[in-house]
Amino acid sequence: MDPATLGTMIPIVALMIPIVALWTKHQQKMAEMQVGATAEQTAEKAAQYASKVQRLEDRVQVLERIVTDRGYDIATQIEALRDTRRVDDADAGVPLGLEKKERV
Repeated sequence: MDPATLGTMIPIVALMIPIVALWTKHQQKMAEMQVGATAEQTAEKAAQYASKVQRLEDRVQVLERIVTDRGYDIATQIEALRDTRRVDDADAGVPLGLEKKERV
């Protein structure tokens, strides 16, 4: 390189160093903000998940209490429903609009 080109390159490089330093600091701040936002979103999702899990656990506890407290009564109610369904199923085989034919 000739001295004139070298003389113009030195000030240009000297001015570029602070610009690159400012740009690097800006990129670092942007990355920190993004990490903070991601951490906040993760914390919110974790809280929502914990809330859902707690609601499900509460529902399971209620169901367990129903089953254990009234187990015999529920079994008799289910059997009563089965008995009424058997009576209803006897007529279920007849298509609509047709009468039952008596066997001779």
